Amino acid sequence: MNKFANRIRRITLSGACMALIPALAAAMPAPRLDFSEAEMELAQTVAGDPGLAAFYGAHGLQPVFLGSEAEARRAALLTAVATAPSHGLPPARYDVTGLSAGETARDITAELRYARLLSRWANDVSNGLVDPQRTDSMNKRSVIPVDMAALLKGLTGGDPAAALASLPPHDPAYLRLQEMLAEHAALIAPADAPVVASGLYKPGVTGPEVANLRARLASIGFAAPTAPADAQVFDEGLGQAVARYQQAAGLPDDGIAGPKTVARLNGGDAGPDVRRLMIAMERLRWLNGHDLNARMVWVNIPSYMAEIRENGQTVFDTRVVVGKPDPDWETPEFSDVMEFVVPNPRWNVPQSIAAQSYLSKLRANRYAVAHLDVVDRKGRIVPRDQIDFSKYSDKNFPYRLRQKPSADNALGLVKFMFPNPWNIYLHDTPSKGLFGNRDRAASHGCVRVAKPFELAYQLLRGNSADPKALFHKVLDTGEERWLKLDEPLPIHLVYFTAIPGPDGTLRTYPDTYGRDAKVWAAMQKAAEAGT
Repeated sequence: MNKFANRIRRITLSGACMALIPALAAAMPAPRLDFSEAEMELAQTVAGDPGLAAFYGAHGLQPVFLGSEAEARRAALLTAVATAPSHGLPPARYDVTGLSAGETARDITAELRYARLLSRWANDVSNGLVDPQRTDSMNKRSVIPVDMAALLKGLTGGDPAAALASLPPHDPAYLRLQEMLAEHAALIAPADAPVVASGLYKPGVTGPEVANLRARLASIGFAAPTAPADAQVFDEGLGQAVARYQQAAGLPDDGIAGPKTVARLNGGDAGPDVRRLMIAMERLRWLNGHDLNARMVWVNIPSYMAEIRENGQTVFDTRVVVGKPDPDWETPEFSDVMEFVVPNPRWNVPQSIAAQSYLSKLRANRYAVAHLDVVDRKGRIVPRDQIDFSKYSDKNFPYRLRQKPSADNALGLVKFMFPNPWNIYLHDTPSKGLFGNRDRAASHGCVRVAKPFELAYQLLRGNSADPKALFHKVLDTGEERWLKLDEPLPIHLVYFTAIPGPDGTLRTYPDTYGRDAKVWAAMQKAAEAGT
């Protein structure tokens, strides 16, 4: 083994990474070597990155990016990273200073710089710039990590450019968002165009900044229709050019270049439309690794809609009610697998609701809320005259409350289960009036469904040639029964305030829980810190 491999081997087998490739560690003890300061910095990066450890372990601890035989790999990586703006990713995050596709020297520092660049790029463009769970306490989503060993195989044994092109999402919605982002990017003037000082530019204003405004607009295809005798005069033609730019940028097209128009023209203000696009792309990267063309349940919290999708097309939809905009009741984001349809469900009242909504009533009158049974931890009904409710507080109440199956049950006549740690599920409701509201954030976190029977028929189609008859046969018994789906399907609870519709136009929804602002702040922090 050459000197380079020994050094890489020592780095990848150090610390936590040792556990990833123990066979190599046992078979190939490494000599102690001295490292320069730069090498140590990069070595620590590799040692703390399980993906890179697996990457080099799968390659037999040989260099991947150095030497003339690796030129295509280096070129492919540098070309891929150059597309960062088209993905809404900050170019400054990927330091390519001094890296060249034509590099031939076998230098550990250069190799590790390429490795670090690959790791950062692969994770960002495939899984997202930021960890979703760090953006909000109700974001429970886990990303599917990049398979670095498979990526290595593509880089070293096949087409490097194709291997890297496979990393970002290929969902049509993501590709359309890229197109929209490119349309907005075309509204930013080139670096050599004159920068316009902040101000208010309208007919009658004169000065050199007016000439700069005229030149900057012309540099991106918004030239005034006529050339004035004096470029420093804001005339009618310049007002028309400003209005055309404002229309394209989604700004009020009054033909007056105020602070917002100037900031956008200077490229210093992405604007709310661009932010929505970039946040939506980030959220789709979090879903990368899931097959979004599979048959699935899709619940978009801000749109208050649930759908069943097949091959990317909606085959069923229904209005839903989601959690209240309160930290205790928001509907979380996560993906799971829909497994059960439960006709005639009993409602096991969550302890938080029991404590906050019912215990005080029971203290005042033990026979209050008569529609609920009091049960012990084994599920046995306890007569109320045997309980002194005044002895218990919200924190030490030892019983549970449970509602029998009925049309008045809080869960209605059917619930849809995808067992998860947060006890979130879809269900019917006797409170049908809420489905007529525009704002449908009114539940305690679970998702209430406007067309529950129709959803049940859809989900049970793999269980029977006549899913409707099957469902009603069980429903008519009046007894709770868990019907396990013969065809379980993924369910995604997502939070898109902007997403392209089937016709390619952008659909936007209110930021019900204020989560977009948190995602944007995290993305900005990552961009500014370069980490």
